[in-house]
Amino acid sequence: MRHDQADGLRKKLKAMQDFTQAKTIAVISGKGGVGKSNITINFSLELVRQRNRVLVIDMDIGMGNIDILLGLHVERTIIDMFEEHLSIQEIIQHGPGDLDYIAAGSGLSDIFSIDQHKRNFFFQQYKKLVNYYDFIIFDMGAGITQDSLSIILASDECFVITTPEPTSITDAYSMIKHIVSYDDTLPMQVIMNRSHSEKEGWEALRRFNQVIFQFLQVETKLLGTLPEDRTVTTAVIRQTPYVLLKKNSAVARAMKQLVKNYCSVQPVNQSDTTPSFLGKLKQLLTER
Repeated sequence: MRHDQADGLRKKLKAMQDFTQAKTIAVISGKGGVGKSNITINFSLELVRQRNRVLVIDMDIGMGNIDILLGLHVERTIIDMFEEHLSIQEIIQHGPGDLDYIAAGSGLSDIFSIDQHKRNFFFQQYKKLVNYYDFIIFDMGAGITQDSLSIILASDECFVITTPEPTSITDAYSMIKHIVSYDDTLPMQVIMNRSHSEKEGWEALRRFNQVIFQFLQVETKLLGTLPEDRTVTTAVIRQTPYVLLKKNSAVARAMKQLVKNYCSVQPVNQSDTTPSFLGKLKQLLTER
């Protein structure tokens, strides 16, 4: 079955005739427990519902939980690609709602702290995807490492997930400050999760944005707010994304609106003149 799926995807990739590049998004948080992976999955599913081809790559090596939240058994991971020299088509899993994903796996603490041959193999494999998907979304581990920093800086944009809690806000600020010290031009958008009300969420977002501008002299975009909703807990327990489990819940409606707003103002595909994710990543790894 896995061979048939890989062969089918391989044919689709080969058949693609357009030369646009997938938009890459790194989803980050300053601390764990703010709902980052859950937001990544449900955001991605809503993108698919709006006729986008989406691939989620779990980059939380050793601690990834994308497969658990989707309620699926992982057959291959990104670590298997390196250790067994598999093609990237063989490690792509097919989730609910036509969402594709690559599980994180375990065994490497720093995925790019490997020899040049394996790096080149990753670059070669990743290149096969950029003309097939509209979005490639990296679900990064909480906090920051040298590897995750390289992926974040190479991405087209970055989503920062936080909550109204003071500790979460502080950690998100520290995360942005660290990224800005390397690149103050990277587009960053903030999502305020677990807001008690839409008004409270937007007020917290605006205050956060003001602090970032005052002390770091950069502007973050306010992507939206998501409410505190028991549906999220139920969805996690049932291992079903909440936009599929209960489409009319407050959090599902908020996510749908958030994605709709995002797509209305964002160009989907990147042109060939846009600096590529791979090009930027190669340069960043060379400079390390």
